[in-house]
Amino acid sequence: MIPRQLLDTASIPGGGELRLFKRGAEFSIMLGNNELMNSRLSGSEQALATLALDRLAGRTGLRLLIGGLGMGFTLRAALGQLGTDGHVTVAELVPAVIAWARGPMAEIFAGSLTDPRVDLRAADVGDLIGASAAVYDAILLDVDNGPEGLSRQTNDGLYTLRGLAVARKALRPGGILSVWSSAPDQAFTQRLRKAGFAVEDLRVRANGSRGGAKHVIWMATNTAPAL
Repeated sequence: MIPRQLLDTASIPGGGELRLFKRGAEFSIMLGNNELMNSRLSGSEQALATLALDRLAGRTGLRLLIGGLGMGFTLRAALGQLGTDGHVTVAELVPAVIAWARGPMAEIFAGSLTDPRVDLRAADVGDLIGASAAVYDAILLDVDNGPEGLSRQTNDGLYTLRGLAVARKALRPGGILSVWSSAPDQAFTQRLRKAGFAVEDLRVRANGSRGGAKHVIWMATNTAPAL
């Protein structure tokens, strides 16, 4: 068996530590005993973008906000469907994750970070959402294991009624809040509806058509009328 090699560690603002491992050509990012992401499993992360963009078909000049760089699967999927007039802002809280993307994991990112449509920021996605009003056509959130914060407790604020109201304000009419989770959460589905979204609760395989565990993606559409 090929041994697993620890490449680097990184502190999470507010507490906790991420660890980047490599085994052969495979990368994984761990928090304690929890594997947050693995380079072999990209299906549901890709679906976070493709499902949202499918629902925005026909719009031009799309503006997307991705919360969490991860291993870049959501970003690459978004760029694959986005027109040349589109724009993606990616907010990554942990600067070391950006360094890993430009360093040991550069091959996985396949040049996506130098795409002129991409603006990569070392920032809290919640701050970018809170500073925006009717700016984005889609906000794609994969900043934790789901609505119950695992890596960072303050992520919970994104999923409260107040946090959802802020996200809805940041979206254009008909815009989509797309949220990834490792498991179902009926209470979160109800909060989305209470916050004024039209909600789809979808099950997606971790490795797409090749199977794997079932993850959950919420497609929450802003039903507010245009001003």
